[in-house]
Amino acid sequence: MAVIPQDYPRINDENDREYGCLDTSQLVAHKRKIPADELKQAILSAMENANLKSSRESISIPELATEEEILGIYDKVGKDLFRYFKGYCGDPASTAHQLKGKHYRDVAMEQFLLRNVQKGRMNSGWRYQFLLLDCAIRSRRFKSVSDLGAAEADFNAVIEHKDVTKTSLSLYVSVKNRKNTLGGQDWPKAIKALETVAQTDRNRTGAYCCVFAITMDRGERYIKTMQKTGQPHSFNTEIWLSDFLWPFFANYTYEEIMSFVLDVLLESQEADTLSMQIEIPDEVLDSFGRACFDAGLLDSDGHFDDPHNVVKFFCN
Repeated sequence: MAVIPQDYPRINDENDREYGCLDTSQLVAHKRKIPADELKQAILSAMENANLKSSRESISIPELATEEEILGIYDKVGKDLFRYFKGYCGDPASTAHQLKGKHYRDVAMEQFLLRNVQKGRMNSGWRYQFLLLDCAIRSRRFKSVSDLGAAEADFNAVIEHKDVTKTSLSLYVSVKNRKNTLGGQDWPKAIKALETVAQTDRNRTGAYCCVFAITMDRGERYIKTMQKTGQPHSFNTEIWLSDFLWPFFANYTYEEIMSFVLDVLLESQEADTLSMQIEIPDEVLDSFGRACFDAGLLDSDGHFDDPHNVVKFFCN
């Protein structure tokens, strides 16, 4: 599908760092400041919804679980850890070399901590996706805001121009916690996929602008270009960083949003345990060890003795 530069107001000063980006000064301004109590409620709701999608807990045990049920949970966590161990290996050869002679308990503990950090990042990703959407709705700046629930686009926000004779602009927003969520080779595909969502939306009227909303990285915004030619991947797709993103959708600065999130955390729950402080049950480590032994990775003493077997394991 051909990509046609959309007819919306742009910054035309070639000396401006945001040359070619949407000229937001020609869009309607914020109508209200979300009250502090209402914003805190939105944050609490975002946290609850994020926990339903991806819990931050390293091990979740029901309050009334029996001893037998707890052991079953530990066994499952160990098996899940083994699957994580295989699924997130970046370099089979280097990992096999690193594991040579190591005991499974030490490997399991490291993998548990790595997975715990990843779970926290995934949970935060969901948290700020929900919060950004809710802030856009509560701000009342937009004509409409809808959760698209698509893999490529998280929500759509329609905003009007100050010039009432112009048709509203549709923003298709894909929320990411940080820029490095996508690798360099992934950006062109992601940009194309997001723009395809905008182009094929039958409910859209008027022009569209695609936005990759980066909730945590500091900075303003830019249009991503091809490394070799310097030409934009798309004239209609922009990267909005936290210093521009939060004021646009929430009418609060990034630092203000983070301060409110901290206040809600302090008011609602105990501080998370540092990864290195987590006590990992022996049953979890042993479950991981049994899975490694069954896969032919360990000797009788529980050590990774044959790095070539480890490479085969990761490559299969």
